[in-house]
Amino acid sequence: MTAPIPPIPRDIPDLPAVPSTPVLMPAHVPATAVVAPLPRPVTAVFRLLTAVLALAGVALELLLGSQDRILSYFGVQAALLLTLVSLSSARRAWQAARPLPSSLTGAALLYVLISSLVYHLLLGHTTPPFSMTGATHPPVAWHGQWLALQLLYTAAPVAALVDWLALTPPGRLHLRQTAGWMLYPLAYLTYTLVRAGLLLPGTPGRYLYPFLDAEQHGYRSTLANALLLGLSCYALAVLLVALDHTRPNPVGRRP
Repeated sequence: MTAPIPPIPRDIPDLPAVPSTPVLMPAHVPATAVVAPLPRPVTAVFRLLTAVLALAGVALELLLGSQDRILSYFGVQAALLLTLVSLSSARRAWQAARPLPSSLTGAALLYVLISSLVYHLLLGHTTPPFSMTGATHPPVAWHGQWLALQLLYTAAPVAALVDWLALTPPGRLHLRQTAGWMLYPLAYLTYTLVRAGLLLPGTPGRYLYPFLDAEQHGYRSTLANALLLGLSCYALAVLLVALDHTRPNPVGRRP
């Protein structure tokens, strides 16, 4: 025999109070999800000109010197990377496509700034004069070697810096990217020392940079110079990230 069903109460018990509306946590929404990307022809043209400056400097050096030697310089390799990045960024700006990853554009900017600062602070006034072609006399203004150096170490880096400051949204660089950016300078140091070790003593251009000349300074001093330079490069990378998060937005709400 089943138990009797209890009567249904006429009064419903008091329900608990409804809590206040929860506060939603802020979430990052990419600009492309809110505002449709627009073509940026001025930016595209400027980046195309930046690529032309960098590539012209490399081409002129190749016409004046040995191909193997010229392509072994850090400044030339940085200019080639800037050329590729600028061409791709120009196409994306023209077609209103997503920009390149900031890790890549930041690396290209960092490397050309490193090469420019090293040239103007350490190499531009040395005796004998710094030359990627092996010339023993100072470059004459407006001649080929002088023009190539100006394109590689002044014009192209300044154009890349202007692009970053005036045509690129801020806040895209991050501190976690800086360690990865240091891998290429470290690989280049290894390459240039191994390359010098494979060449016979006295070979022209055996050591590409005077502060990395182990034959003259010894490996201990050379590695100390490389360490000091590497720390300076890392400090520059951190400075770029800090500036990127404090500078104003030059392009408004455009992605």
